[in-house]
Amino acid sequence: MQIIRRPTQRGNKLPLPTALTIGNFDGVHRGHRALLEAVCKRARNDRMLASLMTFWPHPKQYFASPNTPIPARICGRRDQWEAIAGCGIDQLFALRFDHKLATCSAERFIEDYLVRAIGVRHLVVGDDFRFGAKRQGDFDLLERAGRRYGYSVESMQTVLHEQQRVSSSQVREALMLGRFDQVLALLGRPYSISGHVIHGRKLGRELGFPTLNLRIDGEQAPLKGIFVVRVCGLDSGCERCLPAVASLGTRPAVEHAGRYLLEVHVLDWSGQAYGRMVKVEFLKKLRDEAHYPSLEALKAQIAIDTSHARAFFTPCP
Repeated sequence: MQIIRRPTQRGNKLPLPTALTIGNFDGVHRGHRALLEAVCKRARNDRMLASLMTFWPHPKQYFASPNTPIPARICGRRDQWEAIAGCGIDQLFALRFDHKLATCSAERFIEDYLVRAIGVRHLVVGDDFRFGAKRQGDFDLLERAGRRYGYSVESMQTVLHEQQRVSSSQVREALMLGRFDQVLALLGRPYSISGHVIHGRKLGRELGFPTLNLRIDGEQAPLKGIFVVRVCGLDSGCERCLPAVASLGTRPAVEHAGRYLLEVHVLDWSGQAYGRMVKVEFLKKLRDEAHYPSLEALKAQIAIDTSHARAFFTPCP
């Protein structure tokens, strides 16, 4: 998948015919995937490039006042873009949402970005899609402009789960509540976080539970606590995922106001993984983060968490 950050600055090179969808696609849930599948199908049938335009940071974050709480991103850019590429998208237009975009009228956005820079021939959007300064652009405007510029527009119906619209907000809430069965149903895959293994304080090793440390990409994830997980990417040339227990958050057990970190203890595994890219899949929440009066108390709790993780992976007789 090609990533293009400044589509309006590609010189005199003419854009190739493109089937496009637009949105933030946080989480790349089943509703997003339906849009992407529609774009890819149309692109393959008509020999166009399957493309997605997305924005970073989220427009809500750009317009928010300093005291306004911003919902955590479901996934960082790395995980988001990997999921998008896995759907078959050829081009990702990753636009920085700044003053220029925030004040761009809907009509100017269509002409400058969709038509001239991207070469859109078919556009697929959700049934609630709005765009342009003050969100003045809508499906009707896209259709009228399409007749003028020679592109077609398709509106996708809402994807439902248990009679409710599948949305990023719904996924975020399920993650916060630790409802991973619901998360799986909404995403169509296990929720995961990927990152490079970095050096930590080595405290887990001292306690007898060595951990892989992953710094979270971008904004904080919408969940904290202790979890049963699987780790993929530790075995070179093998897609096997290993059972593990993980801590995600600011580590109140060992420090105050700590940075957001993912620590993973892989069951019955030892080896060097520094610098390796791994993916951690979340399967069950065991408990919230907590502070402990001593390292011995912390060690005892980690042993309990590890025991619960082993039980999760042990087949019933």
